[in-house]
Amino acid sequence: MSKIPVYFMPGLAASSTIFERIKLDESVFEMCLLEWEIPLAKESLSDYALRITKNINHENPVLIGVSFGGILVQEMSKHIKVRKIIIISSVRSNVEFPRRMKIGKTTKAYKLIPMKLLLNIENLAKFSFGEKINKRIKLYEKFLAVRDLTYLQWAVEAVICWERSEIDEKVVHIHGDQDDVFPIKYIKKCIIVKGGTHIMIINKYKWLNENLPSIILED
Repeated sequence: MSKIPVYFMPGLAASSTIFERIKLDESVFEMCLLEWEIPLAKESLSDYALRITKNINHENPVLIGVSFGGILVQEMSKHIKVRKIIIISSVRSNVEFPRRMKIGKTTKAYKLIPMKLLLNIENLAKFSFGEKINKRIKLYEKFLAVRDLTYLQWAVEAVICWERSEIDEKVVHIHGDQDDVFPIKYIKKCIIVKGGTHIMIINKYKWLNENLPSIILED
């Protein structure tokens, strides 16, 4: 019996090291880690997603995405056949965005974000992981690998202007009830992790290791 390929996409500006504590049974699953690439000039989210699918070397994989990575894997599934999509600390449509993000899109306020300041690791950590992070800068230096102005400008606009307004019920959504980036009150339907924050891929890894296998295998 062949192994089930499971591809992991990290969150905004993060590297695949955020998955280092995620362990799946190697006799059943083959874990594959994806990384962010610098977007091309005026590249759409859909075109970017297509480009990232070129790094997938298996047919019918499971795609797991965290935060912005969760949005990206949903876009990737438009271009390739997938076994299952699982998103963690993310959203299934722009209807689930908090009010500040919806206002940001309407007013284009996101264009006023001083992106150069986000190249500072502490600012980038707050932006990518939420306001309530602890100041463990060495930890975030390890996890936040993409400090490129072009990427950050593109990524922020891609999230805020994501056009999907209808939820795909086939997408499995795992979400923490303490997430301050995508608050649970805006989320329509999900598997709730008690005490889970926006960085629960890092600090709730035990729950994920226990539950991901059955979630992946569920029909």
